[in-house]
Amino acid sequence: MLKDPVCGMNVTVQSPNVLQHEGHSIYFCSAGCKAKFSADPNKYLVKDSSSNIKVLETKPTMTDPVPTGTIYTCPMHPEVRQDHAGACPKCGMALEPEMPSLEDGESPELVDFKRRFIWTLPLTIVVTILAMVGHRLQWFEMATQSWIELVLSLPIVLWAGWPFFERGFQSVVNRSPNMWTLIGLGTSAAFIYSVVATVVPNVFPASFMAMGRVSVYFEAAAVIISLTLLGQILELKARSQTSAAIKSLLGLSPKTARRINADGKEEDVPLTHVHVGDLLRIRPGEKVPVDGVVTEGGSAVDESMLTGEPMPVTKGIGDKLIGATLNTNGALVMRSEKVGSQTVLASIVQMVIQAQRSRAPMQRMADQVAGYFVVTVVSIALITFFVWGFFGPEPSWVFGLINAVAVLIIACPCALGLATPMSIMVATGKAATQGVLFRDAAAIENFRKVDTLIIDKTGTLTEGKPRFNKAVSSAGYTEDEVLRLAASLDQGSEHPLADAIVKAARAKALVIDKVENFESSTGIGVRGNLNSKELALGNTTLMEQLNIKIESLKVQADELRATGASVMYLAVDSQLAGLLSVSDPIKENTAEALDNLKASGMRVIMATGDGLLTAKSVAEKLGIEEFYGEVKPADKLALVDKLQKEGRIVAMAGDGINDAPALAKANVGVAMGTGTDVAMNSAQVTLVKGDLRGIAQAREISEQTIANMKQNLGFAFVYNSLGVPLAAGLLYPFTGWLLSPMIAALAMSLSSVSVITNALRLRKS
Repeated sequence: MLKDPVCGMNVTVQSPNVLQHEGHSIYFCSAGCKAKFSADPNKYLVKDSSSNIKVLETKPTMTDPVPTGTIYTCPMHPEVRQDHAGACPKCGMALEPEMPSLEDGESPELVDFKRRFIWTLPLTIVVTILAMVGHRLQWFEMATQSWIELVLSLPIVLWAGWPFFERGFQSVVNRSPNMWTLIGLGTSAAFIYSVVATVVPNVFPASFMAMGRVSVYFEAAAVIISLTLLGQILELKARSQTSAAIKSLLGLSPKTARRINADGKEEDVPLTHVHVGDLLRIRPGEKVPVDGVVTEGGSAVDESMLTGEPMPVTKGIGDKLIGATLNTNGALVMRSEKVGSQTVLASIVQMVIQAQRSRAPMQRMADQVAGYFVVTVVSIALITFFVWGFFGPEPSWVFGLINAVAVLIIACPCALGLATPMSIMVATGKAATQGVLFRDAAAIENFRKVDTLIIDKTGTLTEGKPRFNKAVSSAGYTEDEVLRLAASLDQGSEHPLADAIVKAARAKALVIDKVENFESSTGIGVRGNLNSKELALGNTTLMEQLNIKIESLKVQADELRATGASVMYLAVDSQLAGLLSVSDPIKENTAEALDNLKASGMRVIMATGDGLLTAKSVAEKLGIEEFYGEVKPADKLALVDKLQKEGRIVAMAGDGINDAPALAKANVGVAMGTGTDVAMNSAQVTLVKGDLRGIAQAREISEQTIANMKQNLGFAFVYNSLGVPLAAGLLYPFTGWLLSPMIAALAMSLSSVSVITNALRLRKS
């Protein structure tokens, strides 16, 4: 295992935290330290403020300049990723930082476009005035006025509009036609024609003459550039708001922590200097710096900023703390367990970013249309040019040119491409602030279709904090002996029921021995050897597999299960030694959540590894009509498959390792944030608080998001369906109306802004 040369922590290797330099991989420390280093132990690599890799022959220190590992990506094409700002080679949109920063100011592109717009806007206004009223005021001869318009337009087109021509050229080189292809063609056509008409007017026939000169359209090129710049400024400003949710999450984390050193002295240190195992003091009103466990004191902690739960949660010794939550009124000392990128907050941010950069299935339709869109628009523009040239009124070819330019400019595939990504970005950010984490856009799109929900019991319907009730012994064993042997075996188990048994044995000061050959059979129990004895602890299924008779304690077991308790049998050398009863209280909000889900028409099914009597007791308390007990992981998987074959859209909610196969198989897997990492990695949705009411929230967000996406796509399709024929002059024979290229440019810019603005409505819905 590699270790960070600064802090000595183990290094995790994960994209995008791996770069290449001279054939060596550069690894990033899991604690978020500044140092990066290569596989060559004699070389240390850091990134300077210009994103250049530097090789150091000496170990970097914590006082070295902070390296900037910023990765830029495109909202429309998340597969495009690079280590510097710029434009997307596929669509030409400005790339955005994959991980926003609180220190981020305005994007460099926004600053650049503002400068170009402000400096050339006066020139555009003058050129437009000359074109509109110059012939009436007769300030100059018309031929001279053409030269003046040319001189004034040069900086507008060649400087202010240069980024657009670059992007248009790149779209052709990369064989990825986009909006910049159309803008580049339209503006170039109008400008080059006007330059030729000014410099060598004699090449044009007399039909091109108007008011003493060959007609020129410098004002069209200038206004198109200025309005496109304005549209990009508005769009970039609106797009910056889509990362507001991530920035608000990043802002939750404190900058420093108060560390208690080995000598008992305390000091405030930067959060990046906190390591696993450090003792940290949290005073009233301070935020919890990292994830960990309380070792001293007690308080009420406000976790609403991460979980959406409004009521503070009481914390005492042994309770878990989540970084970035707020300590309200008591003093706490905690031991850090997860730091840097391993904390809950960091995981939430990463999941939100991953979801925002994913593509919804609905986007495929837009992609297919956009793939043919530009070629179709160019074809329509050419047809417009020639139809007007051959059949239009004089000057027919001038009309043809201007209408063709209008067609090129008004057709904006950008609005079509932005329709779904913007909705996804806003929705995932909003959901995260409510404690609902979507893994990808497909989960958002599919959740609204779910009509059947399978729910695990322990940790999902119940609190997941079982309490030991009692042990019942067989002949030859005492109750304490049964508890001691079970606790010895359960030391190696991750299950909440096992934890309750171990805690109960320790509370009684029973000697817990080390078990050899420990083996866990997920969902049914555990086995192992202790002092040459073979131990087995589990449910009825495990006992049946081992051919162990349990009839002698069946009556006691059924009585305990009827109260809702979970029962485990203990066998020693293939003989029943006793049973243990553990109760897990139902969550306070579970009944409310299930009532809401059933009221919405969802079919709710409970599937648990507990016995049938326990399952029946819990189901009756919660009003669940359909339930299954003694269910193994394979059985849950089979149940999901069976329902899917019946045509049901299935969601599976669980929190344990035994739920992972079913979570992965379901149309939408829902993991409890209070559960295991395996479950969360298998699911498409995570409820940070483990509150089932989050399922209803997730479904509502899904419905709102899909409605918003349809609105955006509908607007983009209608806009182009109406705009292109209008620009081509389809209404001219009936109304005499023609669409100026300048109006087309304004409409094109506003279309993208309108789509983004509509997506931003999701934040308030």
